[in-house]
Amino acid sequence: MNDPLAPSERYRQGMATRRAVLGDSHVDRTQSGSTDFDRPFQELITEAAWGHVWSRPTLSKRERSIVTIALLAALGQDDEVAMHVRATSNTGATREDVCDALLHVAIYAGVPAANHAIKIAKQVFEQMDAEETA
Repeated sequence: MNDPLAPSERYRQGMATRRAVLGDSHVDRTQSGSTDFDRPFQELITEAAWGHVWSRPTLSKRERSIVTIALLAALGQDDEVAMHVRATSNTGATREDVCDALLHVAIYAGVPAANHAIKIAKQVFEQMDAEETA
């Protein structure tokens, strides 16, 4: 008999994709910090965003990464921009890809949004470079 509380196949796929994109350490930190209050939200984004959208075969992880960074920048979601810029090390999106995505943001969503996201991306790339040389 199926356990109604067991994770769905879509959730399991979402968790695998989430880990592949964001990295185990990020996902483990998020999971360990989860409480009864935000656990339903974590389950929702794992199943819906990561299991339904990011796991689709139509776009590559690189392409999804570029689109996601542009959308988050346009929406002014600074923490999410930083997280997804860091995730480019797992998705194959290059710094040139991020730059081009943010140029699109400047034209279609506004220069201030792109300018701020560029500052965030530069900081994240500097942190990544420092970690690489350490």
